[in-house]
Amino acid sequence: MANRRASSSVKVGSLTIGGGAPILIQSMTNTDTHDLVATLEQAKRLEAAGCDILRITAPDVESVRTFEYLKASGISMPLVADVHFSHKIAVALANSGVDKIRINPGNIGDETGVRAVAEACRRNNVPIRIGVNSGSVERSILEKHGGPTPEALVESALYHASLLEKYDFHDIVLSVKASGVRDMIAANRLLAERTSYPIHLGVTEAGGGDEALVKSAIGIGTLLSEGIGDTVRVSLTADPVDEISAAKKILGALGLDKSPGMDIVACPTCGRTRIDLIGMLADFKRRAEECGLTSLPVKVALMGCAVNGPGEARECDIGIAGGDGVGLLFKHGEIVKKLPERELVDSLIAELLIMKKNSAQN
Repeated sequence: MANRRASSSVKVGSLTIGGGAPILIQSMTNTDTHDLVATLEQAKRLEAAGCDILRITAPDVESVRTFEYLKASGISMPLVADVHFSHKIAVALANSGVDKIRINPGNIGDETGVRAVAEACRRNNVPIRIGVNSGSVERSILEKHGGPTPEALVESALYHASLLEKYDFHDIVLSVKASGVRDMIAANRLLAERTSYPIHLGVTEAGGGDEALVKSAIGIGTLLSEGIGDTVRVSLTADPVDEISAAKKILGALGLDKSPGMDIVACPTCGRTRIDLIGMLADFKRRAEECGLTSLPVKVALMGCAVNGPGEARECDIGIAGGDGVGLLFKHGEIVKKLPERELVDSLIAELLIMKKNSAQN
C-alpha cells in the first residue's frame, strides 16, 4: 500500500476531507428533494448505515427548505447541495447553512455568477466540489483532445478550479469521473499529479449488481491502494444504502476503514475439502451478525483443510479448519483443540463472545 497522497484539507461540517484525514464515504439521495418526509427517511437510513457525507440534488431555490428540514430533524452528517445551471440556487444554499456545494462552474452562468458563488461560499465557510464527467466537458476541450479522454477531464476540472481561484477561493475538492474504469483510473492519476486539492473518487454510471460492484472495486480500489483519494462514492443503480455497504467493503479490503470490524478469511474449497465449508461459512456469518460480533476487530479464518488450514491462516487471530468429520480450533496458527465437525462453528462463536466480553471490560 502506497503512502497517502499529500493534499490540502477542507472542512465540511464537523469533518475534514484530505490533509491525511480518514477517507470518507459519500452517497446521494434519490428521492424527490421536495418530498421532505421521504428524503428525511432515506437520509436517516443512510446515516445509520455509515454514510459520512450526503449529497442531495437542489433543482431550485426552494430546495433550501429541504436542507433546513433535515438539519432540524437531527441529521448530523454534512449535507452537500448538488447545483446545476443557476448560480442563484448555489448562493441561496450557501447562505442557508448547507455544508458543501457541488457544482460545475462552467454551467452556472458567466463569470459574474461564478464570482457570486465563490463570495457566498467564502463568506459562509462552505467548500465547493467541482465535479467533472464525460458529459460536462467543454466543447473546446473535447475538440482539443478528440473526446472525453482522461486528459480532457483533468483539463476541464483544473480550468473550473482556476475560475474559483480567480476570486481567491481555495476550499475546493475535485472529482473526475468516467464510466470506463481505465479512463477513471488514468484521469485521477493525472489529476493527483497536477494538483494538491483533495480528490473524490467514483466510477460514474457503474450500473447495478455484481458488474457495478466489480467496476467500482477495481477503479476506486486501485487508486486508494496507490494513496489517491480522500472521499469515495460507489455509484449504484440501487437503494443508496447499498452504496455504503459496498464502499465499506472496498475500504475494509484495503485496511482503510475507520472502524475496522471482523475480517473473515475462508478458503475457496477444493477436492481436499471434506466438510461443508460453504454452508459452514454462511451459518457462521449469520450467527456472528445475530450475536453482534461483526464489529469485533478480529481476523477470523474458516478453512477447509485441517492439514494446511492453521498454517495458511497463521496471521488470523482465531479460526477453524475442517477434516473428515472432525476439525481444529486454532489461535494464531496454534492448535487449541480438536472437535467434531458439528461443534466447530459453536466453538468459534463461543470463543468470539469471550473476546467481545473481555474487550468490553478493557
